[in-house]
Amino acid sequence: MSLIETTSSSKTQEFIDKELQYSAHNYHPLPVVLERGEGVYLWDVDGKRYYDFLSGYSAVNQGHCHPKIIGALIEQAQKLTLTSRAFHSDLLGEYAEYITAYFGYDKVLPMNSGVEAVETGLKLARRWGYDKKGIGANRAKIITVAGNFHGRTLNVVSFSTDPSSRDGFGPFMPGYKVIPYNDLAALEEALADPDVAGFLVEPIQGEAGVYVPDDGYLASAYALCRQANVLFIGDEIQTGLARTGKMLACDHEGVRPDILILGKALSGGTLPISAVLADDDVMLCIKPGEHGSTYGGNPLACKVAIASLEVIKEEKLTERAAELGSYFRDQVRALNHPAIKEIRGKGLLNAIVIDHHDPDAAWQLCLALKENGMLAKPTHGDKIRFAPPLVITKDQLDACIHIIETSLKVLE
Repeated sequence: MSLIETTSSSKTQEFIDKELQYSAHNYHPLPVVLERGEGVYLWDVDGKRYYDFLSGYSAVNQGHCHPKIIGALIEQAQKLTLTSRAFHSDLLGEYAEYITAYFGYDKVLPMNSGVEAVETGLKLARRWGYDKKGIGANRAKIITVAGNFHGRTLNVVSFSTDPSSRDGFGPFMPGYKVIPYNDLAALEEALADPDVAGFLVEPIQGEAGVYVPDDGYLASAYALCRQANVLFIGDEIQTGLARTGKMLACDHEGVRPDILILGKALSGGTLPISAVLADDDVMLCIKPGEHGSTYGGNPLACKVAIASLEVIKEEKLTERAAELGSYFRDQVRALNHPAIKEIRGKGLLNAIVIDHHDPDAAWQLCLALKENGMLAKPTHGDKIRFAPPLVITKDQLDACIHIIETSLKVLE
């Protein structure tokens, strides 16, 4: 295999050097410096255009700088951006009514980042466990699964099985039971503990490399939770909002989470917006003063989130993701390349698993993709996610499949 020699201009290198000097080294990005985006495209500081096949980890489902979303952002930014929740705003009620009707829940608790929403969902489950299930004080447990990714706060990494997220950050929060993913027997055994309040799960594990569970896993897991009087907490931050060819990935199996967690594309990639949805029996367990956020539910976020959700339905992005995702997987399989061990996914959330003697093969392939005009990123060493904005056309997808085919030559 020949190593890719990346072409970085002096302008690109100047930006990279400044970032390395003044910013924390908590990411390892590809050597590209981006300055503009539109639809499925990104441009770097030298004017080179790329297809975006990461979509901000599925935050940009509606495409970069969608005109309707940006229009809503600008209009509201010139009017009112923040009140804090010390006061009412004219938009929070409108947004709450819209999103609860959109997903069929009684209440929404608005937050900002995805991990804040996860923390909120966990607090809700614990409080429900004490108030409604009757779990003894400070004994509530949450079941989570191996390979999970729900963020990187100290609480959330307490139940991570990823050494890079967890090692060196203890001591950890108690109250979690980690079981294997896609293992119903292990779940049933864990649910036998009467102190369990919730089961937190990603319908498809994105950061783990788009690990899709067996058909029926989610529906059976939900049924087991019902039998045990345990809340099913669905983390749809990356898998939701049309990404997998359904509005929610749980919809593939007709599962309605007791607590639904959303984020990322809820803002169309403009600012941090997340949401936790639940019915009154769960949501009203938390009383005034017991949880909150200065920016959660701010007027700017409310206006943008409504526009972002409207775009998904108006442009039929769910149907587009289902159709083009199936086509993409078929075309990549048809390449029949020996370095592609597996392709997996649903809708336009896909990944390939690289089988190659070089442990850096996936990184090298991503560098080749970049040189050929497409941006993707490895995860967990040997896996590459392919998740373009859902506004991509079939012709654009064909062009990207050709880029993948050309770039795979670096692994020969």
